[in-house]
Amino acid sequence: MLEQFSFFGRELFLQGVNSSHSGNMSVRVGDRIFITRRGSMLSHLKEGDLVETGLQDDDSHITLASTEIKIHRAIYRETSALAVVHAHPPCAVALSLLEDEIRPVDTEGIYYFKVVPVLGADLTVGSDEVAEKLPLLLQNYKIAMVRGHGSFAVGQMLEEAFQWTSSLEASCRALLFYRLLSPQPKREGKVRW
Repeated sequence: MLEQFSFFGRELFLQGVNSSHSGNMSVRVGDRIFITRRGSMLSHLKEGDLVETGLQDDDSHITLASTEIKIHRAIYRETSALAVVHAHPPCAVALSLLEDEIRPVDTEGIYYFKVVPVLGADLTVGSDEVAEKLPLLLQNYKIAMVRGHGSFAVGQMLEEAFQWTSSLEASCRALLFYRLLSPQPKREGKVRW
């Protein structure tokens, strides 16, 4: 299992959707969760960087688990997901600050997502509010954004949740380039800087 986590953690870093110590991943196996350790480098996971804990109850390893453990547990309880990838894709995060939903303009994004919801919350990292609201979105969507924070993607395997994360960031880059390159309407009067 460590090999699989390591592979996708490295890919998330190489694709620029996570910084050196950001993001987390988990897999559900029955009533147990395997989640990356708090503060681990997803691009260089090693023995001890995967924490096993209960789906419902804390155990002695809980203090080592990612700060997002509450969110992962809620997603597993409220959806059919068996894997969760949480990342901080910069283009998607930027768009989440401006939009209530992200609507891709590229063919792949439209095919995979059509729309990606953006959840606003007072506290975004490991909060009760996100744990309550995000799983409801992920019952109907493969991936959702938490405004200004990052994406949460679900799948039956880590590869699937990774795919949605990678594809969302590619679509958001295309959307930002499209907006940048689209002709802007001419404005009358003085230009203000």
